[in-house]
Amino acid sequence: MLEAARQGRSALLIAPTGGGKTLAGFLPSLIQLYENPRKGLHTLYVSPLKALAVDIARNLEAPIAEMGLDITVETRTGDTPANRRARQRQNPPNILLTTPESLTLLLSLPDAGSLFGELACVVVDEAHALAGTKRGDQLSLCLSRLAALAPRGRHVGLSATVNHPEALRAWLSPTARAEDVSLVRAAPGEPPVIGVQLPEGRLPWGGHMGLASAPDIMARIAGAGVTIVFVNTRAQAELVFAAVWKLNEAALPIALHHGSLTVEQRRKVEAAMAAGRLRGVVATSSLDLGIDWGAVDQVIQVGAPKGVSRLLQRVGRANHRMDEASAAWLVPANRFEVIECAAAIESIEAGELDGEPPRQGGLDVLAQHILAMACHAPFHPDDLYAEVRRAGAYSELPRRDFDDTLRFVEDGGYALSSYERYRKLFRDSEGLIHVRGNQVALQLRLNLGTIVETPLLKVKLRGGPVLGEVEEWFISTLAQGDTFLFAGQVLRFEGMAGMVAQVSRGGAGEPRVPAYAGAKMPLSTHLGKRVRDILADPTHWALLPEGVQEWLDLQRDKSELPRADGLLVETFPRGGRWFMVAYTFEGRLAHQTLGMLATRRMERLGWGPLGYVATDYVIATWSAFEPADPEALFTEDLLGEELEEWIAESSMLRRTFRNIATIAGLIQKNHPDAEKSRKQMSVNSDLIYDVLRRHEPDHVLLRATRAEAAWGLTDVARIGQLLARAKGHIRHRRLDHVSPLAVPALIEIGHEWVSGGAEEAVLAEAIALVDEATEGADSFSGELGLGALAEDNPAPPPRHRERRKSRFHRKVPKEAVP
Repeated sequence: MLEAARQGRSALLIAPTGGGKTLAGFLPSLIQLYENPRKGLHTLYVSPLKALAVDIARNLEAPIAEMGLDITVETRTGDTPANRRARQRQNPPNILLTTPESLTLLLSLPDAGSLFGELACVVVDEAHALAGTKRGDQLSLCLSRLAALAPRGRHVGLSATVNHPEALRAWLSPTARAEDVSLVRAAPGEPPVIGVQLPEGRLPWGGHMGLASAPDIMARIAGAGVTIVFVNTRAQAELVFAAVWKLNEAALPIALHHGSLTVEQRRKVEAAMAAGRLRGVVATSSLDLGIDWGAVDQVIQVGAPKGVSRLLQRVGRANHRMDEASAAWLVPANRFEVIECAAAIESIEAGELDGEPPRQGGLDVLAQHILAMACHAPFHPDDLYAEVRRAGAYSELPRRDFDDTLRFVEDGGYALSSYERYRKLFRDSEGLIHVRGNQVALQLRLNLGTIVETPLLKVKLRGGPVLGEVEEWFISTLAQGDTFLFAGQVLRFEGMAGMVAQVSRGGAGEPRVPAYAGAKMPLSTHLGKRVRDILADPTHWALLPEGVQEWLDLQRDKSELPRADGLLVETFPRGGRWFMVAYTFEGRLAHQTLGMLATRRMERLGWGPLGYVATDYVIATWSAFEPADPEALFTEDLLGEELEEWIAESSMLRRTFRNIATIAGLIQKNHPDAEKSRKQMSVNSDLIYDVLRRHEPDHVLLRATRAEAAWGLTDVARIGQLLARAKGHIRHRRLDHVSPLAVPALIEIGHEWVSGGAEEAVLAEAIALVDEATEGADSFSGELGLGALAEDNPAPPPRHRERRKSRFHRKVPKEAVP
């Protein structure tokens, strides 16, 4: 990294977690500031997380103080007090740590040129987590602007897990060319030791929360120094924490950390972790990235990892040293997740990573950037287009898309140009673009950013502090006296006080758990292929526990196993309905779209579809009549007219348009005097959506909406890959009974049908399914008995359950770790 700095070259550093990436990224700056001390901003550090910026500041200040260097370091995020933000503009520190949103705001200010003009280096931490996202699009445009303001500045990217280094180099580059960024790879560290922990007794067939393993998780926390328990969603974090806390007879200090808790609560947990006062913390992706918890002894991942790169990122939180193996335990919640965990371990052994290369940037983000640049200073369209094309995320941007986006920011476009409120820019006689007054600039800065959250309501204890925020729709389903689990405690809903949900502690009844939109992470393409490979080839089964191997053996006897390069579809009658289960393994997001398209076609074929469920592994439909020819449902023309018709008819495009319009600035969520309600925003966006569809169907925001729906919401690319793979290789098995592999899908259907207080009915139905699927396998039926059906039935403490071999353990070869 020092050599790249001496040559004045930008660099991407790929190194294992704990290898010292952050200090390596800052070291050239520290040396330059030591050799040539100066006032003003020298190095800008950009992090995807506020907490990471705070943590880096703490870890950077220590060596600076120990070496007695006269170097100032400060953070600038949304939590920074107004007086400090004002002082930083007048007297900037040598090193400023910030986020993409705060950087965009700084670049929109009139004095951005003087603030960043002498910038020598930009350090982008966890670059892989930003590239390809809307926040990454925003940062890519900011990097291009910084390169224009400070042409001699270098760009430095830091990352632990990168599957497409060339694409990431181009994204980071000041010129959008990968060859202008040096690639620095560190040697692999000590390989991680990864085990799989199964619940004692019987392994659940369904469920995703992993609560059956709560006693084992508690035992591992008690047996180690410090443990991070990672989960996949905030709802799962609340449930796992509650289940573990009930078993915490020794009252060990265990905390909860996720993005919906208050900033103060999260900082309190982070400080306690850093000081070594906690034995465990249950966390979501809020602790995934870069924060240096050097004293962590082990990581426990509850639920399947969903991606190899994500798993390695989490495993690397343990020990945080290159010369010590990271210790991790995977805790699958059901039988399919056991196979997914085995697939993840195999991938790590083989040195394989997953993740798609960064896509080209969105036009909604570009619209926001164009307005921000106009707020900074007037510009000529040709100059700004050339600058935008030097951003890695927009290197292929057609001039037509740029001009249409600029026209939209100017006056809303053809259909909206007669409305004064949409006129934000004007052109002078020389062709320069200017912003229309300070009010437009104020509105922009109040609404900057690309994270469009579902409206949140604060949750406040009566007579006590604010505990955090939950989504508005969840609160709307509560009646006074209802209980729910939040911030690690059972709360009783007392009513609304303005925009605040008033609660008290305790209450009767089974507490509900808030769920959050977009919280589920789909199975990655790479891991889905690995799962198919394991299922199709029994030589891979050695890594699986005996019970799962027997389950697959029974599937082979009763039906057949899914093939790696084909598609297995089973149909069978049950309870007066016909069921179809397709073993697709393309992730929940793609399956939800495919299920909708398949049932639409079933309706056209006269099969009377009644519904479907989509998991990460399968699609299951139920219908009034037999699906006699399932091959007709999985043809490549499914992505033609039927997809377009469904997208046009569904509410998905309206929701997507609302988000696109909010980012692009067409709809203003925040105003100087008040915040718009969700209902107001929905009504406004729906009206505009209808006007544009009718009068300007090629409007740039409608084009952006359709692209977003195809890429991010429907996962059309993965469906296309599946249909191409299945062509000519579809195996249809018409069965008399449910197959062993189909039982988890039918349990999911049971949860869809039955709600509230009918868990016993679901359990009874599931037991009947198991009996049916294992008919004639007497020696196996006891092992396949349900035990804990799913996450809603955590198992009792270990002393009350039969013992059996419950874990398998693998050490990954050192040379296989990327």
